[in-house]
Amino acid sequence: MHSSADLWTSIGRITGLFAVYLALLQILLLSRLPPLERLVGFDVLTVWHRRNGMACISLVIAHVVFITIGYAGTDQVRIPVEISRLLSSYPGMIAATVGTAVMLAVVAVSFVIVRRRLPYEAWYAVHLTVYVGIVLAYLHELPTGNEFSANAAQADYWIALNVAVLALLLVFRVGHPTLLAWRHRLRVQAVVAESSDVVSIYVGGRQLDRLAARGGQFMIWRFLAPGRWWQAHPFSLSRAPDGQTLRITVKGVGSYSKSLATLPVGTRVLAEGPFGRFTLAARRCADTVLIAGGIGVTPLRSLLEELPARGEIHFIQRAINEEDLVLREEIGELARAKQATLHAVLGDHREPGAAHLLSPEHLLGIAPRIAASDVF
Repeated sequence: MHSSADLWTSIGRITGLFAVYLALLQILLLSRLPPLERLVGFDVLTVWHRRNGMACISLVIAHVVFITIGYAGTDQVRIPVEISRLLSSYPGMIAATVGTAVMLAVVAVSFVIVRRRLPYEAWYAVHLTVYVGIVLAYLHELPTGNEFSANAAQADYWIALNVAVLALLLVFRVGHPTLLAWRHRLRVQAVVAESSDVVSIYVGGRQLDRLAARGGQFMIWRFLAPGRWWQAHPFSLSRAPDGQTLRITVKGVGSYSKSLATLPVGTRVLAEGPFGRFTLAARRCADTVLIAGGIGVTPLRSLLEELPARGEIHFIQRAINEEDLVLREEIGELARAKQATLHAVLGDHREPGAAHLLSPEHLLGIAPRIAASDVF
């Protein structure tokens, strides 16, 4: 580096290279790689994915800013003039600009305040466009990247890196689910109403024991019915797998979950998973406390079914009122069989005098040995 322009240009190149590395890592984090999921868990991977995404887009913005400043200094022109030159004279630059805009849009809808206002389907569709952004950026990297245009070996490495990530994505997001579909031939066996807005969906198939699913885990479900085949949603198993059927229990909150109440029997099902380390393999203590809120009771119900009847067991079910106590009768029967103590914590914590619900003091009153227990 012989000038400040060289410095800004070099920083721009480095931030650009790191941005693409993190973009490829972003794909791998949620590409359903079984060894990675088993090692750290889907929940941790999701946190890493969110943080990595913010770092990636920050580096993309830094790359654009610094490379533009550096090129403008080298050409000794003003920034607006350099931007015009970049867009008109450099190959793939318009595609890269569109790709950057797509990535910024994905980041925008990831903010909680925005995501809460978007239907899940819209949020998911916008996230899928990140692949478009990465491809458009790739079209700009090889012809304009100094590291690649000047060194064939580095260009080959870069191509191989992108191809390897693409191959892993296709294997585990397309190939593996297709293999599972062919092996297990999943179909909807029954749809049973549990309450006015909650249904249980029973799914049968072949060789379901080979899934090695456990209570507390979830799967990503795609029901191949008209209007639903293109949507994939995560739902926890609401009953311990028996090798014959799988069951999920869904509350009608959005348009999609409400529509599952009318799912035709015999509908083919594609399922990915099982995922999650929320299982009894995490147990370390003799006593166990299970705490469930609302429809979140589903994985806890399947955990209770697999839980050995030893030690002190407390099952705490949280709801606004008794009508919202999902699967209450089943849980009661399991609690009696496991010699567990069942607690219903009812009320709206926003109402006067109810703010203490599930506070530390309240939990200690329910389960005095909670600090020495495994808590799910």
